[in-house]
Amino acid sequence: MLDLTQAYTGCPSSSLQFLHLPRETLLANSVVVLNARTLAFVRALAFWEVFPSTRHLTQSVVASLGHRVVAWSLSGIQNDYWRVHSSLLLPEEQQVTALNCMSGLLAVGTRSSLSVYTLILENDLPTWSLKWSSTVPSLSRVRFSPSLMYIATTSLYDNVVHLYLTTTGRLTQTISHPRPVSDLIWRNSPSSSRDDPILYTITIDATLRIFLPVLDAPQYLQLHSALDSFSSLPFSVASQGTNSCIFWLDREVMNAALKSILGQSQTAEEDARTRRIRDITEEGWDIFLRVLGDGSLVVQAVANIDRRPPTLLKQFTLLQTAPGVLSAAPAHLYIVPNPGRPLLTLITSPPLKSYELAILPFFDARADGLKLTASSAEHADADAQEDSRAEIVQFMRTPNGEGVGALRSDGSGEAWNFDWARTNGLLRKSRWKVNSEADRVELFVVINGGRCFVTFASSSNFLTLHTSPPATLQVPPLASLFALSPPSHSDPHRTIIGITVSRTVIVILATISGPSPSLTLLSESSLPLPMPPKMILSVDPMAWVGQYGSGTQGIAQAHDVLLSVSEEGELAFWIPEGDLHAQQGCIPNGATNATNGTTDQTRGHAGQKIGWKCTGQVRTGRKGLSMARCSSAKKSVLVVPTPDGQELTIWDSKESEFALGLEFRQVYSDTINDLDWAATPDGQSILAVGFAHRVELLCQQRATYFDETPGWGVCWKVDLSGMIPHPISDSIWLARGTLLVGAGHLLFMFGQRREAKEESLFEHVARRNGPLDDYHPQMILQCLLWEKIELVKNIIVNLARNIESGRDIHQWENLPIENYLQKDEEAKAITATHRPKYSLLFDIPESKDDEEEDPFSPAVVRKLLDHLADNPISRLSPSENASLLVLIQTALEIEEYRRALDPNGLRYLISMRSFYILNRRASEPGTPASPTTGIAPSSQLKRRERLRYRDMIWAFHSDSQEVLLSTSTAACGGKMGWSDARALGIFIWMRSADALRAHMEVVARNEYMAGDLRDPTACSLFYFALGKVKLVHGLWRQAAWHKEQQPMLKFLNNDFKEPRWRTAALKNAFALLSKRRFEYAAAFFLLGGSLKDAVNVCLKNLNDWQLAVALARVVEQGDDGPILGGILNNTVIPLAFKDGNRWLASWAFWLLHRRDLAVRILVTPLQDIASAVDVSIIEIGDPHYDDPSLALLFSQLKSKTLQTAQGTSEISGRTEFNFVLQIARVFCRMGCHVLALDLVRAWSFQRPSTVIRDSRASLRPPSPISTRFALEPALRHKSSILIDIDVTTAPPTRRASPSRSPTRDSLPSRPAPVKDELKDEGDLVARKAGIGSLMKSAKQDVKVPEFDMGAFF
Repeated sequence: MLDLTQAYTGCPSSSLQFLHLPRETLLANSVVVLNARTLAFVRALAFWEVFPSTRHLTQSVVASLGHRVVAWSLSGIQNDYWRVHSSLLLPEEQQVTALNCMSGLLAVGTRSSLSVYTLILENDLPTWSLKWSSTVPSLSRVRFSPSLMYIATTSLYDNVVHLYLTTTGRLTQTISHPRPVSDLIWRNSPSSSRDDPILYTITIDATLRIFLPVLDAPQYLQLHSALDSFSSLPFSVASQGTNSCIFWLDREVMNAALKSILGQSQTAEEDARTRRIRDITEEGWDIFLRVLGDGSLVVQAVANIDRRPPTLLKQFTLLQTAPGVLSAAPAHLYIVPNPGRPLLTLITSPPLKSYELAILPFFDARADGLKLTASSAEHADADAQEDSRAEIVQFMRTPNGEGVGALRSDGSGEAWNFDWARTNGLLRKSRWKVNSEADRVELFVVINGGRCFVTFASSSNFLTLHTSPPATLQVPPLASLFALSPPSHSDPHRTIIGITVSRTVIVILATISGPSPSLTLLSESSLPLPMPPKMILSVDPMAWVGQYGSGTQGIAQAHDVLLSVSEEGELAFWIPEGDLHAQQGCIPNGATNATNGTTDQTRGHAGQKIGWKCTGQVRTGRKGLSMARCSSAKKSVLVVPTPDGQELTIWDSKESEFALGLEFRQVYSDTINDLDWAATPDGQSILAVGFAHRVELLCQQRATYFDETPGWGVCWKVDLSGMIPHPISDSIWLARGTLLVGAGHLLFMFGQRREAKEESLFEHVARRNGPLDDYHPQMILQCLLWEKIELVKNIIVNLARNIESGRDIHQWENLPIENYLQKDEEAKAITATHRPKYSLLFDIPESKDDEEEDPFSPAVVRKLLDHLADNPISRLSPSENASLLVLIQTALEIEEYRRALDPNGLRYLISMRSFYILNRRASEPGTPASPTTGIAPSSQLKRRERLRYRDMIWAFHSDSQEVLLSTSTAACGGKMGWSDARALGIFIWMRSADALRAHMEVVARNEYMAGDLRDPTACSLFYFALGKVKLVHGLWRQAAWHKEQQPMLKFLNNDFKEPRWRTAALKNAFALLSKRRFEYAAAFFLLGGSLKDAVNVCLKNLNDWQLAVALARVVEQGDDGPILGGILNNTVIPLAFKDGNRWLASWAFWLLHRRDLAVRILVTPLQDIASAVDVSIIEIGDPHYDDPSLALLFSQLKSKTLQTAQGTSEISGRTEFNFVLQIARVFCRMGCHVLALDLVRAWSFQRPSTVIRDSRASLRPPSPISTRFALEPALRHKSSILIDIDVTTAPPTRRASPSRSPTRDSLPSRPAPVKDELKDEGDLVARKAGIGSLMKSAKQDVKVPEFDMGAFF
């Protein structure tokens, strides 16, 4: 996704050093290691790194800084990790000026000495030991000879080359030159039989001299040949003083490449072309390359250097190219091998460029002989050598991300343009320098794609527009500065916003083009807040101007501009009142204006203040903020220091009574240094969190129905710890998902390579949080839950067609959106119209033909399941593929048993099957967590102990509980024990008292039969609850192996209807409690007739309130017993409030016959319900409004009974409206955007009320079957309502739920506007009038006459 596309390291004027590795050649400049062929960044090395290492100095880099010398070496299995090898500290007055290291010897040249050190191991640590030192003039170069016998040096102040013996440091020879020496090269010739020292020197006039040893004195070198411009160019050209430079092409590197070409099989034509190459190889020529000022190349050769006598040397010209091969004559040129390829790599510096040299085409003078492969483009300008080495402090980008500026620690900086269309890199457009402390820049903004910038110096409080001529403006002391997006790129004006240290907002107009560039202060105003905020930040505008830099007229006014954060952690979003761009044409009177380099020293206030309007607020409760940022989508990230680390929270701006706004929270032990937002083309946000050596990219994660997935997750990591030791100072997003990271003085750009075929960052984010495809299991699941069975069938058929078509997955077609907006009955009717109709009564088609005509047939589904089992869909994770198979199979079963299951039973069945599939996959060894990116999975699949209470409540409200019980028993293998019954919530959702007793007996029997021992203690609790003491007595007769058989047989033989034996049972129960045999103690409490004590043991000792509810419902033979009521009031309801579980609380209220509260708690804030019930609520947890099924249950219950209708009437219209919007947002979070559209489109806000009856209705006899009455036409799909309260004594309606309530106890509630209060109050009156008429009608309808057979005729 994000790769290092470019590193901006600088290009020094000094020479480069190379390290040849088996796979690649590395070059180092200023301790920055690059790949020689591609110039790709490999590693930056810093002097302050100190790590012990015991590796010898075989592949190393040695560098100096001042009086310090550090050596790094490659380590790791793949030689891909750099670590400090050793270090050397000289006296402070000995500033290192020259270095050379070879085979464990280190030559150090300073301003006054030359020293040689040897590498030794001291206490298993590599240490440099001084061998000798000699006083010499200030050195500029030091070179070991290949045999390590000699050292050649040059000085800064003379034209002499000195030769020293390596062993003793004795000066053996001085070689004078007519001009200063610019380079020294010892010729290395391992293939030669001679070991004589051969030295090449190059002077500043581009003359190369060859020094060979004297025959009778081999330790002395003598000049034997010189290659100057006259030897390679015509006299007429050379006499003009053409600027040129000459370089020696390393003979060993050249020979290795030439021999690889000669070793290849060649045709006759190619053999003729390689004749010159064969001569170069066999004759042992040394090749020299001269680069002229016009970029042309002259290749010269010197023959017979290895032969004696040296007078046999011959020099001649091999090739001269046309001008323009190179851009200019470089100061340094190197030839390095290209491992595994018959090519050479040519490196020039400066500017730093890499060329690919194809030997045969090059020596044939063809144009493709030398190709540019990489270029350090950011240093192609003339002043590249003036780059600042100061560390980067801050980045600032243009609103569209196509320009960026860098501020350095010394106050200087540069402005760059992001040229994504052509080079996909940065092009430096301008820079500023600091000549004095008064000019030091603290703040700056970049405008017009990096072509212009404005700086602020706090010492003088001047803003400076760097144009020609420049313009300055005096402003109040500023804390931050940023620019707004212009209406168009051609607009000559830019709006700049400044935040002063006193938290006022100033608006500045910058005119960047025309004859008179200027800065104008338009306004200075404060935000209308009761207290000055802690900080005022800009809202990131990147998403509004588009990823392609396209702006829209007035775009800045259509979105929020400022974010204020109070001391209490309250966020407020602000937009300017009026159009800022409309004020550009008319500067108000009294406004401060400065143009043409002149400044009005007396700053005046603007004549017209620009007001600010608040568009929303979010109360976070976070105090002591250290950092905050706001995205284009109004996602705010806050960082708060805590004792455990730094807390990072992400907040959404849409706060309501159903959403606190908090989407993500995590505490980091590492210090967070930087935050920055990016926007995707589809409006999603990506957060870059910068640490010392890494940047983590966070994006929103799609919510799931069964798993609690964090709202945000890490989608990628940019780790610089293996690349550079400097800490990251800042990171910033540019256009098109490109991340710019600054560390030390270096810049690193991470983005998507154009040739890369993997998914981009934006595609990855869209896949993790964007709209789902039709076939995604979560989409199918939600469609099943919302009774869109026909739609699911069409989705499965469409998936089968896409697979059979053989098309690529990117070409698969989804169903039209209209299909999602149809009700199931409509979709079924449309499907039926395409089937043939038969006119005759007995003209029934054969089943085979009907199956062929029905696209959703068992054969089609089974074929699809077999294909998906062998070929999972690539876009889905392993867990999602498994869920898809389950849901397709479930859809087929639903079609077969559709008449036996109601919708709620279907929902329970889906959840139960998913529960068992998940647990089975989690139990499989090596289950993957589906890591599809470079990020390690956050967690593996985990087993779940039980169904969620939500799924149990579906079964509780189902009318097909017999079928559900049989399917649940079958899912347990036909032997449901108590653990299975608790996991499925059987005794929570079963309503029939007789069925409860019957199933408890089944559970008791299965508990007894479990295992091989047949232990009666395992089932005694359940049988005693059923009152079957004699049955347990019979089981003890068969337990001859049990040590307690005889005492239990004797004890159970008594009559426990007598108080004496009940008391004995209770005493035994307390004795068992002391032995911590809790379940058996509860059984004896039941035997003693103390249901309350048995329930208390289940609650307090076994921590199993489901078992307590099961015992109470069975023993009390219904739901009206006092023990069950106590469990619900004192345990279940407080637990539901603590966990924020509205499903569980709704179930508890339903059993307590408070069905009005069972409906209200689905929508109303928990604190309001807690104040309306007579239950002690100690703790209220997260409200958990992230479940779309809440709306489904609410729509079912709100008009189901008279009590629920009464509860619905107490929910304000605004509250229900906000509730539906919240559920729609949850659908979008889940990727089901089309279902969110269907929800808000089809939701009915109608409330239960009676209709005007026909006068003839009184003549008709009432129905003797039920006490139900008709509803208004809007609710005729719920054609009757159940009367479940005594309407003659019904209490008055309670107050309605407030439209807004505090989300935390510590946060005071803000009073709602008066207009909203009046509106809600009117809505409440109307609803209460409706429920009043409903109650009145119910009182009339409740009078049911005696049964009359004549009513049917």
